[in-house]
Amino acid sequence: MSAHQESAPPISVLFVCTGNICRSPSAAAILRHKAAQRDLGDRLRIDSAGLGEWHLGHPPDPRATDALAARDYPMGEQSARIVERSDFERFDYVVAMDEGHHTQLTRMCPPGQTHRVRLFLEFAPHTGRKSVPDPYYGDTRGFDAMVDLIEAGTEGLLAELSERS
Repeated sequence: MSAHQESAPPISVLFVCTGNICRSPSAAAILRHKAAQRDLGDRLRIDSAGLGEWHLGHPPDPRATDALAARDYPMGEQSARIVERSDFERFDYVVAMDEGHHTQLTRMCPPGQTHRVRLFLEFAPHTGRKSVPDPYYGDTRGFDAMVDLIEAGTEGLLAELSERS
């Protein structure tokens, strides 16, 4: 790593889903874990947020926490928050977990910042999916499928982030 890379600010990633208790905190936790395994943890600033206020201040859904723990990913401390307009300037990547989130984020985004809004599964085209389905109203299988897709997307995102860091 060059001296310039060591002094460069961290690359910042914000994952966004509906209520910030399932998909986005899971994606943040998995990215943190995988980045740390690759000695990239100090080069990234990772957070998550939601588009709705239903769960503000709440911890992640226990089913999401359990699905991550089953694969040795620590969820960490997290409480749901809502996307703020300043997030589009503070984060290099504002990553939507599904197409509806992407549409909403693009509408909310200040002019000149839309390049920051990305759809998560564009980093995993091999999945054939565009969206990570919301597991909230389903059973544990939905949370396991969520983790599968997040793992795939995280690998592609890490590949891009590694090129930038």
